[in-house]
Amino acid sequence: MTATSNKRWLLPDGVQETLPPDAAAVEALRYEILQLFHRWGYELVMPAMIEYMDSLLTGTAHSLDTRTFALVDQLSGKQMGVRSDMTPQVARIDAHLLADSARQHRVARLCYCGHLLHAIGDGITSSRTPLQIGAEIFGSDAISADVEVVSLMVSTLHAVGLSQASIDVGHVGIFRNLVKNTGLDKDQESRLFDMLQRKSIPDLQQYLQTLALDDEMREHICHLALLNGDVSIIDEARERYRNVGAELMASLDYMHSVVQTLQSKYPGTLVNCDLAELRGYSYHTGLVFAAFLPGQGREIARGGRYNDVGEVFGNARPATGFSADLLNLYQLCGAGEQAQKGILAPDRDDEALGLLIEQLRADGERVVVDLTDMKLAAVDQHCDRQILQVDGAWMVTEV
Repeated sequence: MTATSNKRWLLPDGVQETLPPDAAAVEALRYEILQLFHRWGYELVMPAMIEYMDSLLTGTAHSLDTRTFALVDQLSGKQMGVRSDMTPQVARIDAHLLADSARQHRVARLCYCGHLLHAIGDGITSSRTPLQIGAEIFGSDAISADVEVVSLMVSTLHAVGLSQASIDVGHVGIFRNLVKNTGLDKDQESRLFDMLQRKSIPDLQQYLQTLALDDEMREHICHLALLNGDVSIIDEARERYRNVGAELMASLDYMHSVVQTLQSKYPGTLVNCDLAELRGYSYHTGLVFAAFLPGQGREIARGGRYNDVGEVFGNARPATGFSADLLNLYQLCGAGEQAQKGILAPDRDDEALGLLIEQLRADGERVVVDLTDMKLAAVDQHCDRQILQVDGAWMVTEV
């Protein structure tokens, strides 16, 4: 076989497939998490893999445009896209479910799990085909809704064996209210956001000097990158920004209340306050949060409040939620599963043998019919037992 023909079987960069026995283990993990969501009252939805681009990239979801694969629908000639995030899709589903005005005040809890496709990876080693699993609450602007989704994220991580995860909590309203009257344009805000997210103090200080800001505001913005630690950081922020405005103080109060509740509910989980935690800044509208493992530089789950997403669908309902890459969770939790051992059955046209095989399978056993004409041993076919005929009767025996 030539080198060229070998390449035909290579997957594109960042695209992966899951093989036995891992595929079965990932499926079991998916079922376990979705059952957890079910017990919390979340209903499963299965959004379409592709949609028209003007539906996929609506409202704040426009931040996904560079990550979305585009194609042309041969039937309509319209541009379509392969989903790169399921949250906007779930927001659309919520809007359609609530088309009846009598249901407008209903709180909807929806969950989902499915593959995404990213045009570009989010980092050098990041998969372009993550298996996104998540949960969302629509219709409640209460702080208890944010507490619930963070709590569900923590419970999910604990359920899959990642109880050592820590939680970073932030609030995009702090930065937004700090800069909203400064006259900065969107590009300048975006550059500041990027530097704050990276906590690049020298770059931040240098860039701030190029902006038309007074010294006090430059110091306020720069200090955000340093406000990272336990709940006492919020008191420090209150003192520093006491003259900025009531809206910023309200964001700090909101964040403080969430953190205190989480610490009470999960005393063994480290909850970290980070005022420069702005992941999804262009997408989220309030509280943001992310989960991290010791030694892992990237978050393993993240979420936040995004009240604007449903507006374009005619239903601007408050919303909050979280998501994670199920394949990444599987790799991190070390839940590798050995292939289930089975029972090897001879390939015989025998009524009694057929009835025994049917009964074993009905009882949950894995029965493999030997199609190798006994050329492969039972152990080579992942079987630890076999069906043999003993004194005219078919019996299951150990290998």
